[in-house]
Amino acid sequence: MTTDLTKTPEAPQESGTVEQAGAKSAGLLHWIVAAGGLASVASTFLAWTYTTEFPGDLTVTGYPGGLQVLTLVAGFLLIAFALSGLGVKGLRWLTPGGSAKALQFLALGTLGTTWYTVIAIAAQLGGIAHWEPGAYVAFVAVLIPLAAFLLKDDSRKPAKPQEIPSWAEILVIVVAFAIGMYAVTYGISTEYPELFIGYLLLAGFGAAALNKSGLVGRISAIASKNKQIAAVAAFAAAAVFPFTQTTDTFTVIAVQILIFATVALGLNVVVGLAGLLDLGYVAFLGVGAYTAALVSGSTASAFDIQLPFWVAMIIGALASLVFGVIIGAPTLRLHGDYLAIVTLGFGEIFRITVNNMDGDNGPQITNGPNGIPNIPALNIFGYDFGETHTILGVELGSYANYYLLMLLVMVFVVLVFSRAQDSRIGRAWVAIREDETAATAMGINGFRVKLIAFALGATLAGVAGTVQAHFQGTVLPEMYVFAGPVAPNSAFLLAAVILGGMGTIRGPLLGAALLFLIPEKLAFLKDYQLLAFGLALILLMRFRPEGLIPNRRAQLEYHEHDENADKLDVPEQRPPADPIVGTSKAGA
Repeated sequence: MTTDLTKTPEAPQESGTVEQAGAKSAGLLHWIVAAGGLASVASTFLAWTYTTEFPGDLTVTGYPGGLQVLTLVAGFLLIAFALSGLGVKGLRWLTPGGSAKALQFLALGTLGTTWYTVIAIAAQLGGIAHWEPGAYVAFVAVLIPLAAFLLKDDSRKPAKPQEIPSWAEILVIVVAFAIGMYAVTYGISTEYPELFIGYLLLAGFGAAALNKSGLVGRISAIASKNKQIAAVAAFAAAAVFPFTQTTDTFTVIAVQILIFATVALGLNVVVGLAGLLDLGYVAFLGVGAYTAALVSGSTASAFDIQLPFWVAMIIGALASLVFGVIIGAPTLRLHGDYLAIVTLGFGEIFRITVNNMDGDNGPQITNGPNGIPNIPALNIFGYDFGETHTILGVELGSYANYYLLMLLVMVFVVLVFSRAQDSRIGRAWVAIREDETAATAMGINGFRVKLIAFALGATLAGVAGTVQAHFQGTVLPEMYVFAGPVAPNSAFLLAAVILGGMGTIRGPLLGAALLFLIPEKLAFLKDYQLLAFGLALILLMRFRPEGLIPNRRAQLEYHEHDENADKLDVPEQRPPADPIVGTSKAGA
Protein backbone atom coordinates (compact mmCIF):
# COMPACT_ATOMS: atom_id res chain seq x y z
CA MET A 1 0.00 0.00 0.00
CA THR A 2 1.34 3.44 -0.94
CA THR A 3 0.79 6.70 0.84
CA ASP A 4 -0.40 9.75 -1.04
CA LEU A 5 1.92 12.51 0.14
CA THR A 6 -0.07 15.18 -1.68
CA LYS A 7 -3.20 14.63 0.38
CA THR A 8 -4.28 17.80 2.20
CA PRO A 9 -4.75 17.80 5.97
CA GLU A 10 -8.17 17.10 7.32
CA ALA A 11 -10.42 20.06 8.11
CA PRO A 12 -10.65 19.38 11.86
CA GLN A 13 -6.87 19.67 12.18
CA GLU A 14 -6.88 23.01 10.32
CA SER A 15 -9.74 24.25 12.46
CA GLY A 16 -7.91 23.26 15.60
CA THR A 17 -4.83 25.11 14.43
CA VAL A 18 -6.85 28.27 13.79
CA GLU A 19 -8.51 28.03 17.20
CA GLN A 20 -5.15 27.58 18.89
CA ALA A 21 -3.76 30.61 17.06
CA GLY A 22 -6.80 32.65 18.09
CA ALA A 23 -6.41 31.56 21.69
CA LYS A 24 -2.74 32.55 21.69
CA SER A 25 -3.60 35.93 20.16
CA ALA A 26 -6.30 36.54 22.76
CA GLY A 27 -3.94 35.52 25.53
CA LEU A 28 -1.29 37.92 24.27
CA LEU A 29 -3.81 40.77 24.17
CA HIS A 30 -4.88 40.00 27.73
CA TRP A 31 -1.25 40.18 28.84
CA ILE A 32 -0.85 43.52 27.05
CA VAL A 33 -3.93 44.90 28.82
CA ALA A 34 -2.58 43.65 32.17
CA ALA A 35 0.75 45.31 31.43
CA GLY A 36 -1.05 48.56 30.65
CA GLY A 37 -2.91 48.32 33.93
CA LEU A 38 0.38 47.74 35.76
CA ALA A 39 1.94 50.77 34.05
CA SER A 40 -1.08 52.87 35.06
CA VAL A 41 -0.69 51.75 38.67
CA ALA A 42 3.04 52.57 38.59
CA SER A 43 2.35 56.08 37.26
CA THR A 44 0.30 56.93 40.37
CA PHE A 45 3.39 56.54 42.55
CA LEU A 46 5.10 59.37 40.65
CA ALA A 47 4.41 63.09 41.00
CA TRP A 48 2.07 64.45 38.33
CA THR A 49 2.72 68.14 39.04
CA TYR A 50 5.11 70.19 41.16
CA THR A 51 2.64 72.66 42.66
CA THR A 52 -0.14 72.23 45.20
CA GLU A 53 -2.34 74.75 43.39
CA PHE A 54 -4.13 71.85 41.72
CA PRO A 55 -6.40 70.17 44.32
CA GLY A 56 -5.50 66.76 45.69
CA ASP A 57 -1.75 67.29 46.22
CA LEU A 58 -0.39 65.33 43.25
CA THR A 59 3.18 66.43 44.02
CA VAL A 60 4.19 63.50 46.24
CA THR A 61 6.31 60.65 44.87
CA GLY A 62 5.65 57.22 46.32
CA TYR A 63 2.15 57.96 47.67
CA PRO A 64 -0.93 58.37 45.41
CA GLY A 65 -3.31 61.15 46.32
CA GLY A 66 -6.44 62.83 45.01
CA LEU A 67 -7.32 61.83 41.47
CA GLN A 68 -4.32 59.50 41.34
CA VAL A 69 -6.23 57.11 43.60
CA LEU A 70 -8.89 56.70 40.90
CA THR A 71 -6.27 55.78 38.30
CA LEU A 72 -4.75 53.38 40.83
CA VAL A 73 -8.10 51.62 41.33
CA ALA A 74 -8.74 51.50 37.58
CA GLY A 75 -5.31 49.96 36.98
CA PHE A 76 -5.87 47.22 39.54
CA LEU A 77 -9.26 46.45 38.00
CA LEU A 78 -7.67 46.14 34.56
CA ILE A 79 -5.07 43.71 35.90
CA ALA A 80 -7.67 41.61 37.74
CA PHE A 81 -10.08 41.36 34.79
CA ALA A 82 -7.28 40.65 32.31
CA LEU A 83 -5.97 37.82 34.48
CA SER A 84 -9.53 36.54 34.86
CA GLY A 85 -9.82 36.44 31.06
CA LEU A 86 -6.63 34.38 31.00
CA GLY A 87 -8.26 31.85 33.31
CA VAL A 88 -6.04 32.48 36.31
CA LYS A 89 -7.30 30.34 39.17
CA GLY A 90 -9.08 32.35 41.85
CA LEU A 91 -10.06 35.18 39.48
CA ARG A 92 -12.31 33.37 36.99
CA TRP A 93 -15.41 34.36 38.96
CA LEU A 94 -14.88 38.00 37.93
CA THR A 95 -15.95 37.38 34.31
CA PRO A 96 -18.68 34.72 34.16
CA GLY A 97 -20.06 36.39 31.02
CA GLY A 98 -16.76 37.08 29.24
CA SER A 99 -13.92 39.55 29.64
CA ALA A 100 -13.66 41.34 26.27
CA LYS A 101 -16.46 43.91 26.70
CA ALA A 102 -15.61 44.41 30.38
CA LEU A 103 -11.97 45.18 29.57
CA GLN A 104 -13.03 47.61 26.85
CA PHE A 105 -15.18 49.61 29.25
CA LEU A 106 -12.46 49.53 31.92
CA ALA A 107 -9.90 50.73 29.38
CA LEU A 108 -12.16 53.66 28.47
CA GLY A 109 -12.77 54.46 32.14
CA THR A 110 -9.05 54.45 32.91
CA LEU A 111 -8.31 56.60 29.87
CA GLY A 112 -11.09 59.09 30.62
CA THR A 113 -10.26 59.51 34.31
CA THR A 114 -6.50 59.85 33.78
CA TRP A 115 -6.62 62.10 30.74
CA TYR A 116 -9.21 64.29 32.42
CA THR A 117 -6.80 64.74 35.34
CA VAL A 118 -3.67 65.57 33.35
CA ILE A 119 -5.58 67.83 30.95
CA ALA A 120 -7.20 69.62 33.90
CA ILE A 121 -3.73 70.17 35.39
CA ALA A 122 -2.55 71.76 32.13
CA ALA A 123 -5.72 73.82 31.72
CA GLN A 124 -5.83 75.19 35.28
CA LEU A 125 -2.10 75.80 35.74
CA GLY A 126 -1.31 77.07 32.25
CA GLY A 127 0.13 74.34 30.05
CA ILE A 128 1.86 70.97 30.09
CA ALA A 129 4.98 72.64 31.46
CA HIS A 130 3.35 72.05 34.85
CA TRP A 131 3.43 68.28 34.31
CA GLU A 132 5.91 66.18 36.20
CA PRO A 133 7.25 62.86 34.75
CA GLY A 134 4.40 60.93 36.36
CA ALA A 135 1.84 62.82 34.25
CA TYR A 136 3.67 61.92 31.03
CA VAL A 137 3.91 58.28 32.09
CA ALA A 138 0.21 58.18 32.98
CA PHE A 139 -0.79 59.89 29.73
CA VAL A 140 0.93 57.17 27.69
CA ALA A 141 0.32 54.18 30.00
CA VAL A 142 -3.47 54.39 29.80
CA LEU A 143 -3.29 54.02 26.00
CA ILE A 144 -1.90 50.49 26.32
CA PRO A 145 -5.11 48.89 27.71
CA LEU A 146 -6.93 50.04 24.57
CA ALA A 147 -5.55 46.82 23.08
CA ALA A 148 -8.70 45.29 24.62
CA PHE A 149 -10.61 46.60 21.59
CA LEU A 150 -8.73 44.05 19.46
CA LEU A 151 -10.24 41.22 21.49
CA LYS A 152 -13.08 39.35 19.86
CA ASP A 153 -16.42 39.45 21.60
CA ASP A 154 -16.21 36.50 23.98
CA SER A 155 -19.46 37.38 25.78
CA ARG A 156 -21.67 34.42 26.42
CA LYS A 157 -24.71 33.48 28.36
CA PRO A 158 -23.72 32.96 31.97
CA ALA A 159 -23.30 29.31 32.77
CA LYS A 160 -25.35 27.72 35.46
CA PRO A 161 -24.00 29.14 38.73
CA GLN A 162 -21.85 26.76 40.69
CA GLU A 163 -23.44 25.81 43.97
CA ILE A 164 -21.69 27.39 46.94
CA PRO A 165 -22.42 26.98 50.66
CA SER A 166 -25.08 29.16 52.24
CA TRP A 167 -22.53 30.94 54.41
CA ALA A 168 -20.53 31.82 51.26
CA GLU A 169 -23.64 33.28 49.61
CA ILE A 170 -24.29 35.42 52.69
CA LEU A 171 -20.65 36.54 52.64
CA VAL A 172 -20.92 37.49 48.95
CA ILE A 173 -24.03 39.58 49.64
CA VAL A 174 -22.45 41.36 52.61
CA VAL A 175 -19.20 42.10 50.75
CA ALA A 176 -21.07 43.33 47.65
CA PHE A 177 -23.23 45.74 49.65
CA ALA A 178 -20.24 46.91 51.69
CA ILE A 179 -18.24 47.71 48.55
CA GLY A 180 -21.24 49.38 46.95
CA MET A 181 -21.92 51.51 50.00
CA TYR A 182 -18.26 52.50 50.22
CA ALA A 183 -18.31 53.59 46.57
CA VAL A 184 -21.46 55.67 47.14
CA THR A 185 -20.03 57.20 50.31
CA TYR A 186 -16.84 58.09 48.48
CA GLY A 187 -18.85 59.88 45.79
CA ILE A 188 -20.92 61.83 48.31
CA SER A 189 -17.79 62.80 50.28
CA THR A 190 -15.75 64.11 47.34
CA GLU A 191 -14.46 67.50 48.46
CA TYR A 192 -13.84 69.28 45.15
CA PRO A 193 -15.43 69.20 41.65
CA GLU A 194 -12.41 67.73 39.84
CA LEU A 195 -12.39 64.68 42.10
CA PHE A 196 -16.13 64.15 41.62
CA ILE A 197 -15.90 64.34 37.83
CA GLY A 198 -13.07 61.81 37.83
CA TYR A 199 -15.08 59.59 40.18
CA LEU A 200 -18.14 59.89 37.94
CA LEU A 201 -16.15 58.83 34.86
CA LEU A 202 -14.62 55.80 36.57
CA ALA A 203 -17.87 54.80 38.31
CA GLY A 204 -19.87 54.97 35.06
CA PHE A 205 -17.47 52.91 32.96
CA GLY A 206 -16.74 50.60 35.89
CA ALA A 207 -20.42 49.83 36.40
CA ALA A 208 -20.79 49.09 32.68
CA ALA A 209 -17.76 46.78 32.85
CA LEU A 210 -19.15 44.86 35.81
CA ASN A 211 -22.45 44.47 34.01
CA LYS A 212 -20.84 43.24 30.78
CA SER A 213 -18.65 40.78 32.66
CA GLY A 214 -21.74 39.07 34.07
CA LEU A 215 -20.63 39.68 37.65
CA VAL A 216 -23.60 41.91 38.44
CA GLY A 217 -25.99 39.27 37.13
CA ARG A 218 -24.33 36.57 39.21
CA ILE A 219 -24.53 38.63 42.42
CA SER A 220 -28.15 39.58 41.63
CA ALA A 221 -29.02 35.90 41.27
CA ILE A 222 -27.50 35.16 44.68
CA ALA A 223 -29.34 38.14 46.21
CA SER A 224 -32.64 36.98 44.67
CA LYS A 225 -32.10 33.56 46.19
CA ASN A 226 -31.57 35.15 49.62
CA LYS A 227 -33.98 38.11 49.45
CA GLN A 228 -34.39 38.62 53.18
CA ILE A 229 -30.66 38.53 53.87
CA ALA A 230 -30.03 40.89 50.94
CA ALA A 231 -32.63 43.35 52.27
CA VAL A 232 -31.10 43.30 55.76
CA ALA A 233 -27.61 43.73 54.31
CA ALA A 234 -28.73 46.69 52.19
CA PHE A 235 -30.37 48.39 55.16
CA ALA A 236 -27.35 47.74 57.39
CA ALA A 237 -24.95 49.12 54.77
CA ALA A 238 -27.04 52.28 54.41
CA ALA A 239 -27.45 52.68 58.18
CA VAL A 240 -23.67 52.64 58.70
CA PHE A 241 -23.20 55.83 56.65
CA PRO A 242 -23.75 58.45 59.42
CA PHE A 243 -21.38 56.55 61.70
CA THR A 244 -18.59 57.09 59.17
CA GLN A 245 -19.01 60.88 59.06
CA THR A 246 -17.24 63.31 61.40
CA THR A 247 -19.32 66.33 60.33
CA ASP A 248 -22.84 66.93 59.04
CA THR A 249 -21.61 68.34 55.72
CA PHE A 250 -22.24 65.21 53.67
CA THR A 251 -24.97 63.81 55.91
CA VAL A 252 -27.18 66.73 54.84
CA ILE A 253 -26.72 65.71 51.21
CA ALA A 254 -27.53 62.09 52.09
CA VAL A 255 -30.79 63.08 53.84
CA GLN A 256 -31.86 65.16 50.85
CA ILE A 257 -31.08 62.25 48.53
CA LEU A 258 -33.26 59.95 50.66
CA ILE A 259 -36.15 62.43 50.56
CA PHE A 260 -35.80 62.82 46.81
CA ALA A 261 -35.55 59.04 46.29
CA THR A 262 -38.58 58.32 48.48
CA VAL A 263 -40.75 60.79 46.55
CA ALA A 264 -39.46 59.40 43.24
CA LEU A 265 -40.48 55.91 44.34
CA GLY A 266 -43.97 57.21 45.08
CA LEU A 267 -44.13 58.76 41.61
CA ASN A 268 -43.03 55.41 40.22
CA VAL A 269 -46.38 53.98 41.33
CA VAL A 270 -48.17 56.51 39.13
CA VAL A 271 -45.80 56.60 36.14
CA GLY A 272 -43.96 53.29 36.27
CA LEU A 273 -46.79 50.93 37.20
CA ALA A 274 -49.99 52.65 36.07
CA GLY A 275 -48.44 54.54 33.14
CA LEU A 276 -49.95 57.93 34.08
CA LEU A 277 -47.86 60.98 33.14
CA ASP A 278 -47.99 63.26 36.20
CA LEU A 279 -46.17 66.59 35.78
CA GLY A 280 -47.32 68.14 39.05
CA TYR A 281 -46.38 65.41 41.51
CA VAL A 282 -44.19 67.67 43.66
CA ALA A 283 -47.38 69.42 44.80
CA PHE A 284 -48.31 66.36 46.90
CA LEU A 285 -44.92 66.64 48.63
CA GLY A 286 -45.79 70.26 49.35
CA VAL A 287 -49.22 69.35 50.73
CA GLY A 288 -47.66 66.98 53.24
CA ALA A 289 -44.93 69.47 54.18
CA TYR A 290 -47.31 72.41 54.67
CA THR A 291 -49.78 70.27 56.64
CA ALA A 292 -47.04 69.10 59.00
CA ALA A 293 -45.71 72.64 59.36
CA LEU A 294 -49.17 73.96 60.33
CA VAL A 295 -49.81 71.38 63.07
CA SER A 296 -46.28 70.98 64.52
CA GLY A 297 -46.06 74.09 66.66
CA SER A 298 -44.40 76.59 64.31
CA THR A 299 -44.50 80.17 65.57
CA ALA A 300 -45.69 81.28 62.13
CA SER A 301 -48.52 78.72 61.94
CA ALA A 302 -52.08 79.95 61.66
CA PHE A 303 -53.11 77.15 64.06
CA ASP A 304 -51.75 77.33 67.58
CA ILE A 305 -51.31 73.58 68.02
CA GLN A 306 -48.40 71.17 68.30
CA LEU A 307 -49.27 67.56 67.61
CA PRO A 308 -46.92 64.59 68.05
CA PHE A 309 -44.96 63.75 64.96
CA TRP A 310 -46.73 60.49 64.24
CA VAL A 311 -50.05 62.32 64.30
CA ALA A 312 -48.68 65.07 62.05
CA MET A 313 -47.40 62.44 59.64
CA ILE A 314 -50.77 60.71 59.45
CA ILE A 315 -52.55 64.03 58.92
CA GLY A 316 -50.05 65.06 56.23
CA ALA A 317 -50.45 61.72 54.45
CA LEU A 318 -54.26 61.94 54.64
CA ALA A 319 -54.21 65.53 53.33
CA SER A 320 -52.13 64.43 50.34
CA LEU A 321 -54.47 61.45 49.84
CA VAL A 322 -57.52 63.75 49.80
CA PHE A 323 -55.88 66.11 47.33
CA GLY A 324 -54.89 63.14 45.17
CA VAL A 325 -58.49 61.92 45.04
CA ILE A 326 -59.87 65.44 44.44
CA ILE A 327 -57.49 66.04 41.56
CA GLY A 328 -57.65 62.51 40.18
CA ALA A 329 -61.42 61.98 40.21
CA PRO A 330 -62.28 64.54 37.52
CA THR A 331 -59.07 64.25 35.49
CA LEU A 332 -58.18 60.55 35.25
CA ARG A 333 -60.69 60.01 32.48
CA LEU A 334 -58.26 61.98 30.32
CA HIS A 335 -55.37 60.28 28.57
CA GLY A 336 -51.84 61.02 27.48
CA ASP A 337 -50.91 64.64 26.89
CA TYR A 338 -54.23 65.94 28.23
CA LEU A 339 -53.66 64.28 31.59
CA ALA A 340 -50.10 65.62 31.69
CA ILE A 341 -51.31 69.18 31.06
CA VAL A 342 -53.96 68.94 33.79
CA THR A 343 -51.47 67.62 36.38
CA LEU A 344 -49.01 70.34 35.39
CA GLY A 345 -51.75 72.88 36.01
CA PHE A 346 -52.49 71.39 39.43
CA GLY A 347 -48.86 71.74 40.45
CA GLU A 348 -48.83 75.40 39.49
CA ILE A 349 -52.21 76.03 41.14
CA PHE A 350 -50.87 74.62 44.42
CA ARG A 351 -47.78 76.83 44.35
CA ILE A 352 -49.74 79.97 43.47
CA THR A 353 -52.39 79.21 46.09
CA VAL A 354 -49.97 78.82 49.01
CA ASN A 355 -48.16 81.92 47.76
CA ASN A 356 -51.39 83.96 47.95
CA MET A 357 -52.57 82.77 51.38
CA ASP A 358 -50.81 85.67 53.11
CA GLY A 359 -53.74 87.62 54.56
CA ASP A 360 -53.80 90.17 51.73
CA ASN A 361 -54.57 88.18 48.58
CA GLY A 362 -56.31 85.42 50.50
CA PRO A 363 -56.79 84.00 53.99
CA GLN A 364 -53.83 84.07 56.36
CA ILE A 365 -52.84 80.40 56.46
CA THR A 366 -49.51 79.78 54.74
CA ASN A 367 -47.85 83.19 55.34
CA GLY A 368 -47.58 83.70 51.58
CA PRO A 369 -44.13 83.97 49.99
CA ASN A 370 -42.47 84.06 53.43
CA GLY A 371 -43.53 80.48 54.04
CA ILE A 372 -43.75 78.84 57.44
CA PRO A 373 -40.43 79.10 59.30
CA ASN A 374 -39.33 77.99 62.77
CA ILE A 375 -40.70 74.48 62.51
CA PRO A 376 -39.45 72.79 65.68
CA ALA A 377 -37.16 69.78 65.54
CA LEU A 378 -38.78 66.40 65.79
CA ASN A 379 -39.26 64.79 69.16
CA ILE A 380 -40.32 61.15 69.05
CA PHE A 381 -40.84 59.42 72.41
CA GLY A 382 -38.43 61.86 74.08
CA TYR A 383 -35.74 61.52 71.40
CA ASP A 384 -34.95 65.08 70.27
CA PHE A 385 -33.75 65.07 66.66
CA GLY A 386 -32.31 68.56 67.02
CA GLU A 387 -29.72 67.52 69.60
CA THR A 388 -26.58 65.42 69.45
CA HIS A 389 -26.79 61.83 70.69
CA THR A 390 -24.17 59.18 71.31
CA ILE A 391 -24.98 55.75 69.85
CA LEU A 392 -22.55 52.83 69.99
CA GLY A 393 -19.86 55.21 71.13
CA VAL A 394 -20.31 57.47 68.06
CA GLU A 395 -21.65 60.99 68.37
CA LEU A 396 -24.52 61.59 65.93
CA GLY A 397 -25.57 65.11 65.02
CA SER A 398 -29.07 66.30 64.25
CA TYR A 399 -28.82 65.56 60.53
CA ALA A 400 -27.68 62.01 61.25
CA ASN A 401 -30.86 61.54 63.28
CA TYR A 402 -32.96 62.67 60.32
CA TYR A 403 -30.96 60.40 58.02
CA LEU A 404 -31.82 57.31 60.08
CA LEU A 405 -35.47 58.38 60.30
CA MET A 406 -35.65 58.96 56.56
CA LEU A 407 -34.06 55.57 56.01
CA LEU A 408 -36.91 53.97 57.96
CA VAL A 409 -39.45 55.96 55.94
CA MET A 410 -37.84 54.71 52.74
CA VAL A 411 -38.03 51.12 53.97
CA PHE A 412 -41.74 51.66 54.60
CA VAL A 413 -42.27 53.11 51.10
CA VAL A 414 -40.30 50.26 49.50
CA LEU A 415 -42.45 47.69 51.33
CA VAL A 416 -45.65 49.42 50.22
CA PHE A 417 -44.43 49.62 46.63
CA SER A 418 -43.29 46.00 46.46
CA ARG A 419 -46.49 44.69 48.04
CA ALA A 420 -48.65 46.81 45.75
CA GLN A 421 -46.66 45.78 42.69
CA ASP A 422 -47.10 42.08 43.37
CA SER A 423 -50.76 42.36 44.31
CA ARG A 424 -53.83 41.95 42.14
CA ILE A 425 -54.22 45.72 41.87
CA GLY A 426 -50.56 45.98 40.82
CA ARG A 427 -51.13 43.57 37.95
CA ALA A 428 -54.16 45.63 36.97
CA TRP A 429 -51.96 48.76 36.87
CA VAL A 430 -49.53 47.04 34.53
CA ALA A 431 -52.39 45.88 32.33
CA ILE A 432 -53.76 49.44 32.14
CA ARG A 433 -50.27 50.77 31.35
CA GLU A 434 -49.75 48.30 28.50
CA ASP A 435 -53.19 48.55 26.87
CA GLU A 436 -56.09 50.18 28.68
CA THR A 437 -58.62 49.16 26.03
CA ALA A 438 -57.68 45.50 26.30
CA ALA A 439 -57.60 45.66 30.10
CA THR A 440 -61.08 47.21 30.19
CA ALA A 441 -62.35 44.52 27.85
CA MET A 442 -61.05 41.92 30.31
CA GLY A 443 -63.15 43.41 33.11
CA ILE A 444 -60.71 45.82 34.78
CA ASN A 445 -62.24 49.08 35.96
CA GLY A 446 -59.62 51.41 34.50
CA PHE A 447 -60.79 54.58 36.25
CA ARG A 448 -60.90 52.95 39.67
CA VAL A 449 -57.45 51.36 39.52
CA LYS A 450 -55.92 54.57 38.15
CA LEU A 451 -57.48 56.56 40.96
CA ILE A 452 -56.05 54.12 43.51
CA ALA A 453 -52.58 54.55 41.95
CA PHE A 454 -52.93 58.33 42.03
CA ALA A 455 -54.07 58.30 45.66
CA LEU A 456 -51.35 55.89 46.80
CA GLY A 457 -48.62 57.90 45.06
CA ALA A 458 -49.89 61.12 46.63
CA THR A 459 -49.98 59.51 50.10
CA LEU A 460 -46.37 58.33 49.88
CA ALA A 461 -45.28 61.81 48.79
CA GLY A 462 -47.16 63.31 51.73
CA VAL A 463 -45.33 61.04 54.19
CA ALA A 464 -41.97 62.21 52.83
CA GLY A 465 -43.17 65.81 52.96
CA THR A 466 -43.84 65.67 56.69
CA VAL A 467 -40.24 64.66 57.36
CA GLN A 468 -38.91 67.23 54.91
CA ALA A 469 -40.70 70.06 56.73
CA HIS A 470 -39.07 69.22 60.07
CA PHE A 471 -35.68 68.51 58.48
CA GLN A 472 -35.46 71.88 56.72
CA GLY A 473 -37.21 73.83 59.47
CA THR A 474 -39.17 75.88 56.96
CA VAL A 475 -41.39 75.47 53.91
CA LEU A 476 -41.61 77.95 51.04
CA PRO A 477 -43.69 78.04 47.83
CA GLU A 478 -40.49 78.18 45.74
CA MET A 479 -39.59 74.67 46.92
CA TYR A 480 -42.44 73.11 44.93
CA VAL A 481 -42.05 74.22 41.32
CA PHE A 482 -42.34 72.26 38.10
CA ALA A 483 -38.72 72.72 37.04
CA GLY A 484 -35.62 74.36 38.47
CA PRO A 485 -31.95 73.83 39.28
CA VAL A 486 -32.70 72.44 42.74
CA ALA A 487 -34.30 69.05 43.39
CA PRO A 488 -36.86 67.84 44.15
CA ASN A 489 -39.18 69.33 41.56
CA SER A 490 -41.65 67.67 39.21
CA ALA A 491 -39.31 67.60 36.22
CA PHE A 492 -36.42 66.09 38.20
CA LEU A 493 -38.70 63.54 39.84
CA LEU A 494 -40.02 62.35 36.48
CA ALA A 495 -36.48 62.26 35.07
CA ALA A 496 -35.32 60.19 38.06
CA VAL A 497 -37.99 57.56 37.42
CA ILE A 498 -37.23 57.35 33.69
CA LEU A 499 -33.46 57.50 34.15
CA GLY A 500 -33.39 54.76 36.77
CA GLY A 501 -35.95 52.46 35.19
CA MET A 502 -39.74 52.66 35.38
CA GLY A 503 -41.60 50.01 37.32
CA THR A 504 -38.62 48.93 39.44
CA ILE A 505 -37.55 49.67 43.00
CA ARG A 506 -33.80 50.11 42.57
CA GLY A 507 -34.16 52.19 39.39
CA PRO A 508 -35.81 55.34 40.81
CA LEU A 509 -33.60 55.14 43.91
CA LEU A 510 -30.47 55.19 41.74
CA GLY A 511 -31.91 57.81 39.39
CA ALA A 512 -32.84 60.11 42.27
CA ALA A 513 -29.41 59.74 43.86
CA LEU A 514 -27.65 60.62 40.59
CA LEU A 515 -29.94 63.53 39.72
CA PHE A 516 -29.51 65.08 43.14
CA LEU A 517 -25.83 64.39 43.65
CA ILE A 518 -24.58 65.42 40.20
CA PRO A 519 -26.09 68.96 40.22
CA GLU A 520 -24.98 69.38 43.84
CA LYS A 521 -21.39 68.50 42.97
CA LEU A 522 -21.33 70.34 39.64
CA ALA A 523 -22.68 73.63 40.97
CA PHE A 524 -19.54 75.33 39.61
CA LEU A 525 -20.96 74.91 36.08
CA LYS A 526 -23.65 77.50 36.97
CA ASP A 527 -25.61 78.35 33.81
CA TYR A 528 -24.21 75.35 31.92
CA GLN A 529 -25.47 72.88 34.51
CA LEU A 530 -28.85 72.30 32.87
CA LEU A 531 -27.16 72.07 29.45
CA ALA A 532 -24.94 69.24 30.69
CA PHE A 533 -27.96 67.60 32.30
CA GLY A 534 -29.94 67.75 29.06
CA LEU A 535 -27.09 66.31 26.99
CA ALA A 536 -26.72 63.45 29.48
CA LEU A 537 -30.43 62.62 29.20
CA ILE A 538 -30.28 62.70 25.38
CA LEU A 539 -27.37 60.25 25.37
CA LEU A 540 -29.16 58.00 27.85
CA MET A 541 -32.37 57.93 25.82
CA ARG A 542 -30.34 57.10 22.72
CA PHE A 543 -28.20 54.30 24.08
CA ARG A 544 -30.24 52.97 27.03
CA PRO A 545 -33.88 54.03 26.68
CA GLU A 546 -35.06 51.41 29.17
CA GLY A 547 -33.17 53.11 32.04
CA LEU A 548 -30.16 52.18 34.13
CA ILE A 549 -31.91 49.37 36.04
CA PRO A 550 -34.84 48.34 33.84
CA ASN A 551 -37.30 45.55 34.36
CA ARG A 552 -37.25 42.55 32.07
CA ARG A 553 -40.29 43.63 30.07
CA ALA A 554 -38.69 46.98 29.21
CA GLN A 555 -35.46 45.28 28.16
CA LEU A 556 -37.32 42.99 25.80
CA GLU A 557 -39.43 45.79 24.31
CA TYR A 558 -36.56 48.17 23.62
CA HIS A 559 -34.21 45.49 22.28
CA GLU A 560 -36.73 43.34 20.44
CA HIS A 561 -34.92 43.60 17.11
CA ASP A 562 -31.40 43.61 18.52
CA GLU A 563 -29.31 40.68 17.33
CA ASN A 564 -27.91 40.44 20.87
CA ALA A 565 -31.34 40.43 22.51
CA ASP A 566 -30.91 36.81 23.54
CA LYS A 567 -28.07 37.88 25.82
CA LEU A 568 -30.29 40.17 27.86
CA ASP A 569 -31.60 39.19 31.26
CA VAL A 570 -35.07 38.29 30.00
CA PRO A 571 -37.10 35.10 30.19
CA GLU A 572 -36.55 32.75 27.30
CA GLN A 573 -39.23 33.20 24.66
CA ARG A 574 -40.42 29.81 23.44
CA PRO A 575 -42.90 29.20 20.61
CA PRO A 576 -46.21 27.60 21.61
CA ALA A 577 -46.38 23.82 21.38
CA ASP A 578 -49.50 24.02 19.20
CA PRO A 579 -49.26 26.72 16.50
CA ILE A 580 -53.00 26.78 16.03
CA VAL A 581 -53.68 27.29 19.72
CA GLY A 582 -50.99 29.94 19.92
CA THR A 583 -52.47 31.82 16.95
CA SER A 584 -56.00 31.74 18.34
CA LYS A 585 -54.82 33.07 21.69
CA ALA A 586 -52.97 35.92 20.02
CA GLY A 587 -56.02 36.82 18.02
CA ALA A 588 -58.20 36.76 21.12
